[in-house]
Amino acid sequence: MFDRHTERSGSSSLKWDKYKGKDVLPMWVADMDFRSPEPVIQALQERADHGVFGYTLPDKELVDTVVRYLKTQHGFCIEPNWLVWLPGLVPALNLTCRAFPGDVATFTPVYPPFLTAPDYAGCTCHCSSLVPSGNHWAINWEDLEAGITDETTILMLCNPHNPVGKVFSRNELERLGDIAQRNDLIICSDEIHCDLILEPDQKHIPTATISPEVAARTIALYAPSKTYNLPGLSCAFAVIPNTRVRHTFKQTIRGIITEVNAFGFAGCRAAYQFGEPWRQDLITQLRANRDFLYRFIETHCPEIKLLPMEATYLAWIDVTALKLDDPVKWFEDHGLGLSDGKFFGQPGYVRINFGCPFDTLKAGCDRLSRGVQAARSLL
Repeated sequence: MFDRHTERSGSSSLKWDKYKGKDVLPMWVADMDFRSPEPVIQALQERADHGVFGYTLPDKELVDTVVRYLKTQHGFCIEPNWLVWLPGLVPALNLTCRAFPGDVATFTPVYPPFLTAPDYAGCTCHCSSLVPSGNHWAINWEDLEAGITDETTILMLCNPHNPVGKVFSRNELERLGDIAQRNDLIICSDEIHCDLILEPDQKHIPTATISPEVAARTIALYAPSKTYNLPGLSCAFAVIPNTRVRHTFKQTIRGIITEVNAFGFAGCRAAYQFGEPWRQDLITQLRANRDFLYRFIETHCPEIKLLPMEATYLAWIDVTALKLDDPVKWFEDHGLGLSDGKFFGQPGYVRINFGCPFDTLKAGCDRLSRGVQAARSLL
């Protein structure tokens, strides 16, 4: 099912229509080129057949489904009233910065809204760089703590991490929890990639499960969108165990955030109820794609580097050795559309989306190699 090609050009696709009319293969923004699970498609068709699309509430079946999903899949036992439904996680990042005004600490490179949300709220953001350590990315603990001041109110965490594909360990999360408690920080934990763990021996640990004390200061963010390829349905949810924190967050929403639409709720429910067999097959496909990308870069593009990644379908590639002034434009000129590292806080890197059929990945790798070879000739 993951070898099937669906024509996306001309479908108002943000990903594909960016390069409409150009010979550029888009492998940038984080949506996959796979059709969503058939039970999700069927649920959306049934909802469409109803024919009335008024304002829609999350019904008991949906809430029970999400509660069961978090408990079964991640050992995260929640109460239904902890849920706050949202039309996306980016609004949640921005709302958190407004609800708890002050400075923000986070790790770079990171998903760009982690950097823009504090800026939009008029906050200062201390960016502590994740550092290569052996064959993985590590936290620079001294730098993180040095950047936290009396003005810091929020620690923003992306776990699993976009773009480096890091799964934070229990020891790391416990240490982050301790830092948050000592400095009285809210932890905004974006866990949208939690169901895309590629390493069999790795496990996602929800931040809020570290301890009751950590849970009391955590805003955990989830959505089915990345795993089941549903970003266009605009359905996400925050899990906020602490009543005071939840009240403050919800007060900030008033008059700003719209309701989730009927199709978003229908897709979310079907994904978590019936999507697990599809997800297991997806993991197998993504793991194979990732491993092919490893081998291809090592064999054909030794100048660039890709550290081992444990999760997501987004690979973070170091192209600094090519000495390119504008890496994204360079690769676009050689037929490949990538995400620019400068927007993630780490210039000289690019991000490639390998959530696609193998033939597409192979074509993208050939174009990647073409760009590397052209740059090599200028070194």
